[in-house]
Amino acid sequence: MEDAEAGVAASGQRDFYVAWIPSQFSRELVLKHHYSHRIVNNSYCHLGVFYRQNLAGVLVFGYALNPRAVGKIVPDTSVGEYMELNRMWLSDVAPRNSESRAISYSIKYIKRACPTVAWIQSFADERCGRLGVVYQASNFLYCGSHWTSFYYLDGEYFHEMLLTTSKKGRSKILIDNKDRAIPLRFRQFRYVYFIKKHWQKRLALKTHLTPSRRAWSRMKE
Repeated sequence: MEDAEAGVAASGQRDFYVAWIPSQFSRELVLKHHYSHRIVNNSYCHLGVFYRQNLAGVLVFGYALNPRAVGKIVPDTSVGEYMELNRMWLSDVAPRNSESRAISYSIKYIKRACPTVAWIQSFADERCGRLGVVYQASNFLYCGSHWTSFYYLDGEYFHEMLLTTSKKGRSKILIDNKDRAIPLRFRQFRYVYFIKKHWQKRLALKTHLTPSRRAWSRMKE
């Protein structure tokens, strides 16, 4: 799918709104400011967050890391009927609750710009101390968690999938140095939001009470 473009007006309010920005500019912001400092190559909807006419953040949507698994989440979902929010960064200059507002305005934007999209998923990463509070505040459904394996090598985290992908770039670095990489396991918390509410009955995953930091800390003790 081609990049979503600026054919839809901005979504939000005069002093706080989201609007399309060029993909290259979006990726530069992610590389510089997002905690992962990594882009997602299959992203195609790049929305800037503007506060008082200043660019103050970015939200990036695209395909799932494993698109073939989408049918196990919401059966009979075709390409173009879902998105994954895979990167979000907001500057500290943005006011309180800006993350949930930005997500809300982004959903409204997508609803108009990409009318075939029925649902959105995203993940909160325990590795970075996140449980998904912003998704809870944005009325996403919490669909449980799963363990994901990483390797820590020379100050960076490498996803285990890099061991089975092309032997180039970060994959090659991990493969060539796996003997000294430190294996780690973290939880990822899955959240799903249905733009088209009648699709919710298709959800193949169970929903759960949202995790709290205190409860999760007790579970790990």
